[in-house]
Amino acid sequence: MKTATIDWATTPAAVWRRHRSGLRIIRRLDPIQWQALTGIDHQQQALARNTERFLAGEPSNNALLWGSRGTGKSSLIKALLNRYQDRGLRMIEVDKDDLVNLPEIVDDICALPYRFVIFCDDLSFDVGESGYKALKSVLEGSLELPPENVRVYATSNRRHLMPEFMSDNLKSEMHDGELHPAEAIEEQVSLADRFGLQLSFYPFSQDVYLQAVDALFPQVTDRDALHREAIRFATAKGVRNGRTAQQFYRQFAAGDKSDH
Repeated sequence: MKTATIDWATTPAAVWRRHRSGLRIIRRLDPIQWQALTGIDHQQQALARNTERFLAGEPSNNALLWGSRGTGKSSLIKALLNRYQDRGLRMIEVDKDDLVNLPEIVDDICALPYRFVIFCDDLSFDVGESGYKALKSVLEGSLELPPENVRVYATSNRRHLMPEFMSDNLKSEMHDGELHPAEAIEEQVSLADRFGLQLSFYPFSQDVYLQAVDALFPQVTDRDALHREAIRFATAKGVRNGRTAQQFYRQFAAGDKSDH
């Protein structure tokens, strides 16, 4: 491991690189700001409250942000780092395929005077994968308790992080009027249950989508024309969310926005 080469006093974030068998400093952070996020006020407040408790050394939870694609899950965590890095928050991004290295990563940072969020983006597991076992040990510990200066924040399109099959439900049984879920369902739910804070994200309504568009085009005077173009763009893509608003902005922002 090469964590000793990182000066966390001046480094807000790093990423695990398997070919280096160590951490690499993230040199160009996504600059997204907290106040630029729209349509997810409840999720922002809940994650900020949990993070502030974590930074203050108070009881706090690991967090799972799950739901529809493009609704701001990853952007929220990136903006979180930009908001709290001056208060000692540090972030380490670990890919799902590298979770087997998670216990070693945590061992190297558990005694440092910073608060670390392990960021796992787009986390999910297929049948037969075993990487979640290392994640479980960091979330709740084994013989050794998990470190107080480390929390895991993960995003996923799946609520339970694992695929759910109808056949699993069919294997559930009733005994004396009580439902006993099949082992596969127990395994699915048990991993997600280790995230004490679970925040759900859903596709935007049209009004929320247009609010996101308006925030990206503050100088536009003809809002009706802008909204017609934005709705047409989202209809062609078949989805309304923050990502669609950003893509619309990138396609149309090059022109004179005041003419929209």
